[in-house]
Amino acid sequence: MQLPLQNKSIWMINRAIPPTINPISAVNFPEYKQITLDNGIRLFLIEGGSQPVLKMEVVFKAGRPFEDGHLVARATARMLKEGTKSFSSAKIADRTDFYGSTISLPINLDTSAVVFYSLTKHLEKLLPLWTEILTTPVFPERELSKIVKNNVERLKIDLSKNDVLAYRKITENLFGKEHPYGYNSFPVDYQNLSSSVLKKHFSQNYIAENCMIFLSGQPGPDCITLINKYLGSAIPRGESKTAHFPVFKEKPSIEMISNPGSPQTALRVGRVLFPRTHPDYCAFFMLNTILGGYFGSRLMTNLREKKGYTYNIYSSLDAMSKEGAFLIGAELSHENKDKALKEIFVEIERLRTELVQPKELEMVRSYLLGSFLSMIDGPFNVAEIVRTAEVENLGPNYFNNLVKAVQESTPETIQQMAYKYLPKEALSVVAVGG
Repeated sequence: MQLPLQNKSIWMINRAIPPTINPISAVNFPEYKQITLDNGIRLFLIEGGSQPVLKMEVVFKAGRPFEDGHLVARATARMLKEGTKSFSSAKIADRTDFYGSTISLPINLDTSAVVFYSLTKHLEKLLPLWTEILTTPVFPERELSKIVKNNVERLKIDLSKNDVLAYRKITENLFGKEHPYGYNSFPVDYQNLSSSVLKKHFSQNYIAENCMIFLSGQPGPDCITLINKYLGSAIPRGESKTAHFPVFKEKPSIEMISNPGSPQTALRVGRVLFPRTHPDYCAFFMLNTILGGYFGSRLMTNLREKKGYTYNIYSSLDAMSKEGAFLIGAELSHENKDKALKEIFVEIERLRTELVQPKELEMVRSYLLGSFLSMIDGPFNVAEIVRTAEVENLGPNYFNNLVKAVQESTPETIQQMAYKYLPKEALSVVAVGG
């Protein structure tokens, strides 16, 4: 049978020739609006998408730096949908399911947030419930005791995992045992929680001065009026609590912790760095990507593909509101631990003493610009970036500045970042295994 003429070109494509790769010349951040509610809360509106759905994320500066005891911030956030003045936890779940909505409570060190998803047409029906979750939770002791019991059991399991133990130890070494970013949880911390402690944390921190709202999708023409009607009056005003950051001087160290019977060793290498507001953040972001921030990174190429020491290795630049941490992590066999650590330092030293070749730099640049495009694909993704910029006081040009830094990065800049921030003597090492 003869193919139709319009389909002949499909069968004549030479599959041995890859498609043309076109450089990304621009990544344009979408516009968004800022509205102030009656009680002073700033609401950021990011409209877009083709479906009548919305996402509303309500963020409070109520994380670890603002708590009076270990795990209080996390437990308070976790209990918000376990019962309110008018709704039990069962009724909250039933009403949420009935309208096809979802409620999530993402964990963050600096903030506490509640994320609501809904069809646009149900916003008015759901806002009374959402308002009570955000303003009148009752923190029932019965529900709290269940959460405490479940978390203590989960913690016992986690403390048998080398990767968990290694992460706990290195963050404790970097920031200190009492620092909001460094302390670890223990069963006694959960057992010390009470309804009265959570209520106090809630009343002190879940106030309009600490709150921002990020509304994205297609919320409808009356959305601002409706949200202002409920949240613009129900969330009370108050005096913001001062964040608590004890002074701790990092002392780089090397710790090898034995865990007999474990099948692998968890290796972590890192140091304290800076938040996104630091002038070197964008340049170091590029350096981190080259070293271990994507699948084709130098660490992955060396330790996985060439040496076969590990299935996965990565480096990350974790940024918090006050400080940040640079971390390298891998799980590997016990006999490869020392060899892997040696190669990690080899790759770091290469970045400190040798210029990155233009071909590699261009590949990483293209990878990052492509990932930036996916980060602004759709209103929900854009809202994530807006939230980061606003919560961390980065300014409206944060994303564009990051794009510009990637586009303009040079081998010399990357070498300067490595030389300045990654000397061997500044890095801490933790290995947990047999």
